[in-house]
Formats: sequence, C-alpha cells, structure tokens
Amino acid sequence: MVRENINDLLAFLAVARERSFTRAAAKLGVSQSALSHTVRALESRMGLRLLTRTTRSVAPTEAGERLLQTVGPRFEEIEAELTAMGELRDKPAGTIRITTTDYAADRVLWPRLSKVLPNYPELKVEMIVDYGLSDIVADRYDIGVRFGDQVAKDMIAVRIAPDAKMAIVCAPSYLAQRPVPKIPQDLLSHNCITLRLPTRGVLYAWELKKGERELQVRVDGQVTCNGAYQMINAALDGAGLAFVMEEMIQQHVAEGRLMSVMEDWCPTFPGLHIFYPSRRESTRAMVVVVDALRYRP
Repeated sequence: MVRENINDLLAFLAVARERSFTRAAAKLGVSQSALSHTVRALESRMGLRLLTRTTRSVAPTEAGERLLQTVGPRFEEIEAELTAMGELRDKPAGTIRITTTDYAADRVLWPRLSKVLPNYPELKVEMIVDYGLSDIVADRYDIGVRFGDQVAKDMIAVRIAPDAKMAIVCAPSYLAQRPVPKIPQDLLSHNCITLRLPTRGVLYAWELKKGERELQVRVDGQVTCNGAYQMINAALDGAGLAFVMEEMIQQHVAEGRLMSVMEDWCPTFPGLHIFYPSRRESTRAMVVVVDALRYRP
C-alpha cells in the first residue's frame, strides 16, 4: 500500500506547494481532472481530507500541512541524492579501488596517476598490493592488474605496459661454490626464492619456455615471499635464485650485484593490463583512471 501511495503523494505535494490544481497539473504534465482524481483517491485511502478546495483557492488542511512539512522534505532529500548520484556519471568523483602487484603500483600506476589526480580533487584511488589473483567482482575492486594472458575473456582489458621479459637472477656470491643452473631440472637442487599466491594458498610454479617447449617448475628454497621486491632483496643478499621481471633487476645486473642465468629459458609474457567487468558500468572516474593508465608506446 505504501508503494502505491508514492505517486499520489507526489501529486498531492505538487498541489499543496502550488496552491493550485491548474499550475500543479501543468508542472506534472497531466490533466487537471486526472490530478484531482489522484488526490481524492489518496484522501480516500488515508481517510483524511488533505486539501480544502474553493472556487478561488486550494489550501492544505491541518493533516495536509503536516504531510507537506514531514513527507515533503524527505522526497526533496531523495531527489537531491539522485541528482548527486547522476553527477557521478558526469564528473570524475568517488573512489576507484585497484588490486595490483607492487611493481605495477610503483613503476606504472602511481607515476601516471600522480599526474592526473591533482586535476580532479573529488577523485580518489585506492591501490591494494596483492599477488593473490583476486576475483575483482567478488572482492569489490573496480580494476585489476595482470599480465595479458591472465585476464579472463569476459573482462575488458587495457594494456598499460609493454611485453615483460622474465629473468632468473642471483648474487654472484650465491654461485661461488655452486654449479650454474643450465636447464630446468637443475633448479631442483638449488635454493630458490619462492613466491606465495595468497588466494590459491600455493607457491608459484616458475613458468619457463624454450622455443616451443614450456615447463612449470615447482621450485623450493629457504625463503618464501609475497612480493617481487622482497624476492629481489633476498637474492641481493645471496639467499638464492629469484624469478622476476627483467626490468626490475636491470640496474642490479649492470652494476654486478646480480647475475642472470638460464636466459634461454626465460619467457616473455604479454605486458601488464588493467581489466574490469564492463564498459557499461564505467563512471567518469573510471574513464579518467583508465585513460591515464593506458599504454602509449
């Protein structure tokens, strides 16, 4: 019954504010007779007279005035909130939640977002570092970051970085008294720095490739991390072999702190992409963030 009354209440409020069926009917885009019938039906259901009608004027009764003063502001609040929600489509505002890796956050996302955020003070970005390959819909993220071949087919994917060459590295001191690994099987006898994937509860299996041959090697070692930078730091201290993006360790290799091994087995992955469920759900805030992060060679 309450839902049935909503349109009739809006009709009553229009008449009570305008103090005229004629003006209220014109404002609502209905006939005067239809509006009069609607208000009478509301009065009948409520068992109260809400308007006093004369040939010259219309005025709220005591009950009508109470309804006008109590219900009227609530409808105004609803209209104001709906208007505000509509503005979210038209201007960059609100919070965009992103699940990402530490490398992508530090080297790709933040350098680009830091240039645009000052232009949109009502836009907020929340970056959560997570190697767990989260379900962005279930975990209520707006955007996820993964290599291109890890993005589900039903997602919208936008490239944010070039293809990524991987590398197996270690400190020279680590190999001072150990044989240099040359084939995947050699890794099983080495101390490898492993990466734990929190969501899956397992250790990441190194994905190696040589020509058309592809292998997943489940390595083991004394140190397990949940971030690439921690793995690199462990490798720098001689803790073992680390499998990381080549770009992250180029300077260390150039300066002799790390050395690469098994380069012929290190694959190149499709570059980092951001992904999200549907363009239909894109707000202005999403459009600004996606455009800022888009890879432009």
